[in-house]
Amino acid sequence: MLRNYVGGAWVEAGASETLETRSPAGGAVLAEVPLSTADDIAAATAAAREAFPAWRSTPPQQRARALFALRELVVANQQELAELVTLDMGKTTDDAFAEVGRGIESIEAAGAVPHMLKGENLEGIATGVDIEMVRQPVGVIAAITPFNFPAMIPLWFLPFAVGCGNTFVLKPSEQDPLTSVRLFELIDEAGVFPAGVVNLVHGAHDAVNGLLHDPEVDGISFVGSAKTARYVASTAVAEGKRVQALGGAKNAMVAMPDADPKLLAGGVTGSAFGAAGQRCLAGSLLVLVGTEAEQDATLQTVVDAAGALSVGDGADPATDVCPLVSVASRERVEGEIETALGEGARLVLDGRRGGGEGGAELGPTIIDGAPADSRAVREELFGPVLTVLRTPDLDGALELVNSSRYGNSSILFTSSGGTAREFRHRVQAGMIGVNVGVAAPIAWFPFAGWKDSIDGDLHANGRDAFEFYTRKKVVTSRWA
Repeated sequence: MLRNYVGGAWVEAGASETLETRSPAGGAVLAEVPLSTADDIAAATAAAREAFPAWRSTPPQQRARALFALRELVVANQQELAELVTLDMGKTTDDAFAEVGRGIESIEAAGAVPHMLKGENLEGIATGVDIEMVRQPVGVIAAITPFNFPAMIPLWFLPFAVGCGNTFVLKPSEQDPLTSVRLFELIDEAGVFPAGVVNLVHGAHDAVNGLLHDPEVDGISFVGSAKTARYVASTAVAEGKRVQALGGAKNAMVAMPDADPKLLAGGVTGSAFGAAGQRCLAGSLLVLVGTEAEQDATLQTVVDAAGALSVGDGADPATDVCPLVSVASRERVEGEIETALGEGARLVLDGRRGGGEGGAELGPTIIDGAPADSRAVREELFGPVLTVLRTPDLDGALELVNSSRYGNSSILFTSSGGTAREFRHRVQAGMIGVNVGVAAPIAWFPFAGWKDSIDGDLHANGRDAFEFYTRKKVVTSRWA
């Protein structure tokens, strides 16, 4: 059974209940995950609180050097961490390696903390009176992270939080916690941080609620579904905590008739079916623009490319589309496909294949003609399912895209600079791609979802991270 990491030591959880984490590819049991109790949560947050005063007082350049050491540690073990992502979550080896690389970029961006924590001052606002603004850490930060990026998203939060002088408690997804466990093992073995600065607790819903209601926790960082993000945000705010809660998405890709066929095919299929569609930046809607003949030709380009993708074990270098994270996820997504077909949608490409060896495989699936108010059009299915919409012009495409309650990302495929400029100006989403299937910002920029894709006004990464993990203090002084 997995253990929690509390106060610089590995400890047994007091949980009597456990969950199994299984390989999505083969179905084998990988570990027993304890469902930590309220006492387990309290022990972790108490350790973080105890470590906070000394860590806060550590000079920012020393905290930055600890991040440099963390960066070197992750770089040296990038392949091992990527293999754990593939084993436990399922994604392909190349995708997993790139995910860890994205986490490394977040550590690098957080390493700028001595510069980013600099305040402001204004001299002589009145006779003999000066004013200055300084930044100070928030306190104890708890991060609740999802299954789909078990390496990257914990590294969205941990480096920025501790670099700013906070202490940290991570609750990784109970579906694939092995990557986080190994990361903390490496941190512990190398002695990167003093005891209590970073802590890890396992669990599911009760652990989330425990962190939300724990009086020692000052701030919550969360990534998950839109429904859960809204719950986390409202609960945390009611408890007086600072919160950033990144939620779901229904990202639309708009294909103009003048789109480059190669860029279109690769961008759409990589976005819709990479990681089996289990990304909050996955393009799950394809808006075809033009005459009916142009729309059909564009769709056939995408269908041909999707049909050529290989489905299987993420550890197989030949695999393009990995399994879903679990059998239950595959069954849920296939249920969504059946619902869409029952509402009148048409299957253009059927990826159902009986689940494969581990029962979690589902190939690229494309549906056309779904009703405008259907879940296949409006809600995040989180699987390798692409829903096709049609409209004659860019105005119609923007109307379709902007009608969504989500605003994480939107993509345009075109050869026209004028069309691209109009699209980026009018589309209601925070991350825009032009001829790029997955518009994931590098870590020096915020992960900038809009609308129901975020609760809170400060995003992960970039300048927003330094803003979220610090509080401003303004000092007005006069000396005789």
